[in-house]
Amino acid sequence: MSGSGGGKLTLPEEINRVLYPQGEVYEADLSVADIQEEQERFYRQQGYLAVKDVLADSDIESALEAIMEHIFAEPPAVKVQFVRPKSELEGDEERELAVRKLYEFVDVDDRLRAIAYHPQVLAVVERMLGGQAKLVQDVALLKPPKGGGEKPWHQDMAYGALCYDQPVIGVWLALDEAGLDNGCMQLIPRSHMNGGIPHYAERDWQLCDTVVPVERNVAVPLAPGSALFFHGLLMHGTANNFSQKRRRALQFHYAPADAEKIGAKEYKRMFTSELTKAEC
Repeated sequence: MSGSGGGKLTLPEEINRVLYPQGEVYEADLSVADIQEEQERFYRQQGYLAVKDVLADSDIESALEAIMEHIFAEPPAVKVQFVRPKSELEGDEERELAVRKLYEFVDVDDRLRAIAYHPQVLAVVERMLGGQAKLVQDVALLKPPKGGGEKPWHQDMAYGALCYDQPVIGVWLALDEAGLDNGCMQLIPRSHMNGGIPHYAERDWQLCDTVVPVERNVAVPLAPGSALFFHGLLMHGTANNFSQKRRRALQFHYAPADAEKIGAKEYKRMFTSELTKAEC
């Protein structure tokens, strides 16, 4: 059975149960030095590869320090997205836990820029892309404890900044332990082979719940410093975080150096219901 099979889901607990069932778990047990042709084939066939120990402890500490500084900076030097109006937030803890993401920081903060251009990250990215890469997106994704929200199932290339005429590759770097209980990445293997799929403005800009074969989902828990490399057309999402633990991560996207953005007409054809007028 794919998706919810019924009415639209609204309750966070129901969303977790129906759309993020406890299926297969994929552990990151290879380091960057272990990657060979077999791992390249796995990435191309399955659409993802998890790698351990990409970042050192010092990299993690530096990144977290930078993120926390930017959350409290006034005026902010980077883009910060809050889930509640700042005027309603009382105290540092409320402010921190109301931040969903930070972005556009690589040209502002040398500590975070160093992660985006980390030799271990680029070594894997350029191996999977088959050539030189260019950074096209930087974001810190924060899922606070006790209710950090879901990121519904989607394909990253359905977002305007990542609509290129060649595949992009996403790199999701865990800064905290990312587990089954606090919103680790979940994905549908081989779903990148389906091409672009229409997205809808439901709980987010997302795939319709009913088109996602959630019975095939694979959860990818990551230790701090480990990374998930994934194809820009791979179906993936993260569940609500009801645990007592933070789940902070950095995510970068890279495109081949000669990739070009696709036009609006092609985008509509691939990622919207422009042709079918179908509703989610």
